[in-house]
Amino acid sequence: MLWKGRIVTDLASPTKRVAAGALFFNPSGELLIVKPSYQPGWLIPGGAVELRESPLAGCRREVLEEIGLRRPLIRLLCVDYRPASARRSESLHFLFAGGALDEAEVAAIMLPLDELTEHQFLPSAQALALLRSRLRRRVEHGLRALRAGDTRYLENGKLWTTS
Repeated sequence: MLWKGRIVTDLASPTKRVAAGALFFNPSGELLIVKPSYQPGWLIPGGAVELRESPLAGCRREVLEEIGLRRPLIRLLCVDYRPASARRSESLHFLFAGGALDEAEVAAIMLPLDELTEHQFLPSAQALALLRSRLRRRVEHGLRALRAGDTRYLENGKLWTTS
């Protein structure tokens, strides 16, 4: 809500967390994954979208912060709505296609060591096996959307269809 030119939080207003990530590949077609220092498992480049920032702008910023590359994102692959749980508020997760990195870009990847400890490129099936289940389902749908040339809407990691 806007009051006297400032954003004012209204506790009755809905609050959704928004995050965005991107899929990048090396010249061999292997998927880039990153290992965070703050939780177990592996992720894809991306993160939280900030206040007054679009999901696309947030994804570009996170990619620059996490892997040190300023890259155009090719297209939206999927959006995943996650309902609230006992531990977290509801959220929207955007997944973009980042495309194939050339050898120079792969060599130029620089991680923020306080946030990410390592990165690797793996065949998609191996990379998926290292992701947590919620992210894995989203990335699986993103990979299918990339191959099919479409965009998908997910609810809680499941593809929404009209039937």
